[in-house]
Amino acid sequence: MSVKGTLIPIGGNEDKGNGENERYTLEYIQDGILSRVVRESGGVKATIIVIPTASSIPVEVSENYLNAFNKLDCNNVHIMDIRSREEAENPDFLELMKKANCVMFSGGDQSKIVKYIGGTQLHEIIREKYQSENFIIAGTSAGAMCMSQEMIKGGGIKEAFTKGAVLMGEGMGFIPNLIIDSHFIRRGRFGRLAEAVARFPKLIGIGLAEDTGLVIKKCNIVEVIGSGMVILFDPRKLKHNNQALVENGTPMSLNNLKTHILANGDRFDIKKNKLKISPHHIRVIESQTL
Repeated sequence: MSVKGTLIPIGGNEDKGNGENERYTLEYIQDGILSRVVRESGGVKATIIVIPTASSIPVEVSENYLNAFNKLDCNNVHIMDIRSREEAENPDFLELMKKANCVMFSGGDQSKIVKYIGGTQLHEIIREKYQSENFIIAGTSAGAMCMSQEMIKGGGIKEAFTKGAVLMGEGMGFIPNLIIDSHFIRRGRFGRLAEAVARFPKLIGIGLAEDTGLVIKKCNIVEVIGSGMVILFDPRKLKHNNQALVENGTPMSLNNLKTHILANGDRFDIKKNKLKISPHHIRVIESQTL
C-alpha cells in the first residue's frame, strides 16, 4: 500500500493544556502530541477538522480541542460533528474536507465512526487525500483504533487471555498491517490485544498508553511520540497458536509472541522488522551501567 500521508494514532488523554497538574499546562503542550499534529499538518495555518462522532459528549470534546489548538496558535480549526450517514454526505462537509490538511477523530466508541462515516463520500475523500497528498489523519482512543482494517470493537479484561474476550470488526482501513488498542496500560488491555493478534497472526498489535502516540509514514515507518509507552505484539513468527482450536471462554496458548516496549523517539520499520532505539534511551542505559 503506497501512501503519501501520515497517520497519528494516540492512546487517549493526550495533553490539551487544561489540567491542574503541571504536565497539562500551556508550557508543556508546546512539546506535546497535539503540537506534533500541527507541525505534521504544515504549521499553525493548517486547516484542521475535528470529528467528535465517536463521543457521547461532542460539544465538550469539541470545545476542548478548539481551546487546545488555540493555545498552539492554530485557529483554522473546524468541528464536523457527524451523527448520521446523511450528514457524512453533506456537500459543505465534503468541500471543507477537500481543503483540509488534517482530520482528527476524537475518542468514544470507534464503532460509531465506522457506522456513520465508513463507506461514505467523506470516507472516500479522506482516504484519497491520505493516499495522494501530505495529509494527516490523527485520532485519539477510539479515533486511533478505527484506523486499522481489522478493528477492536470491544472486550473486557475479566476474560483476558481467553478466546472470545475481544470483539473484532471492520475499521476505516487506513492501515492494513496493524491492530491498534488504546488506554493500554491503565485499562489492562494486554489480553484482548493478544487474542486479536492470535486471530490475525499476520498483523502487528499496537498497544498505546495514554498521552502516547505514533507517527506512521508510508504505512510502514513508525515513530513513538508522547510521554508513555507503546507495547508492540508481533505474532508473525508464532510457533504455536491454538486460538482456532479452543472453544470460547477457554484459555489460549501462544508461543514465540514477540513483544517490544517502546518509548518516545523509538522507531520501528514494520516491513523490515527493525527497531531503532532513541539515542536518548541508549545514553540512559549506559549511564546506569557505569
